Amino acid sequence: MLYRENGQFKTSYRADQQIFPILQDRVVIGLLIAFAFFAVPMMASEYMYRAILVPFLILSLAAIGLNILVGYCGQISLGTGAFMAIGAYGAYNFMVRIEGMPLLAALMLGGVCATVVGVLFGIPSLRIKGLYLAVATLAAQFFTDWSFLRIKWFTNDSSSGSVSVSGLKLLGWNITTPLDKYLFCLGFVIVCAWLAKNLVRSHIGREWMAMRDMDVAAAVIGIRPIYAKLTAFAVSSFFVGMAGALWGFVHLGSWEPAAFSIDRSFQLLFMVIIGGLGSIMGSFFGAAFIVILPIALNQIPAAMGIPINTALASHLEAMIFGALIVFFLIVEPHGLARLWSTAKEKLRLWPFPH
Repeated sequence: MLYRENGQFKTSYRADQQIFPILQDRVVIGLLIAFAFFAVPMMASEYMYRAILVPFLILSLAAIGLNILVGYCGQISLGTGAFMAIGAYGAYNFMVRIEGMPLLAALMLGGVCATVVGVLFGIPSLRIKGLYLAVATLAAQFFTDWSFLRIKWFTNDSSSGSVSVSGLKLLGWNITTPLDKYLFCLGFVIVCAWLAKNLVRSHIGREWMAMRDMDVAAAVIGIRPIYAKLTAFAVSSFFVGMAGALWGFVHLGSWEPAAFSIDRSFQLLFMVIIGGLGSIMGSFFGAAFIVILPIALNQIPAAMGIPINTALASHLEAMIFGALIVFFLIVEPHGLARLWSTAKEKLRLWPFPH
């Protein structure tokens, strides 16, 4: 069967598969990364760094982690905020208890702590699924909220229950200004997104998707459910834990357990649903939407001369989130990522150099 020769299509299925990711994808992603590194620092204000860009990057990383579990492996989780908290407090304890602990190592060790707990709470997935699994992961949220409030060791015997970090450094680079924090988070998230993309395209990623689509058939063809499900929980918790450490260290600076409440878990689940299940790019779309929407609800009515108080804006935000979730589940289950895929299909029709 002949495929289109003047575009990205070849004369055989094997040759066609070798073009993925297509050249247009690489060009667009490369331009976006270049824009983020070079153009954004020349245009963004301090407010944009603190309120939009840094939260967007960190929440994108957390959404990637949750998407690996929910979107690629099909395991529902409502305890993502708990694993963010474990990553944040784990990294904090490594920093304060081990003198000279490098920042990057502390962030990764925080992710390891979240991985261990994530695997423990992922064990029930071997027997239960669906809403029952969601309730089991929700138990992690309540357990960590209680632990970080009641067990003083986690907060280094802080009387108020809050902790703080300062003087962040990476290889002699003082990460103090909003621009420094933005560039650090940007580089960190790009590397993690690249790793996640390669993971979901690898052998283990195909096992996750097989378990998501039909776990019984996957087991029949030789995929081990125990290995596939627990590795999904482990990898997901690792990314989410590092995101939690970044949220506490870079974005907040000082925090308490309320910073990782159940509201954070639901917020991340909304990001994955709106952005697109089973899509790394969809995680970025969902995070951007969730971060920008509250700001838009406050700024746009004021610019139009319509006074809206904070309480009304908060209620409108919740109503819009709920309406959008229902809309995407019914009309476009693949979320905003589907629109991105459609745009890429249109680009394939262009004559583009090989």
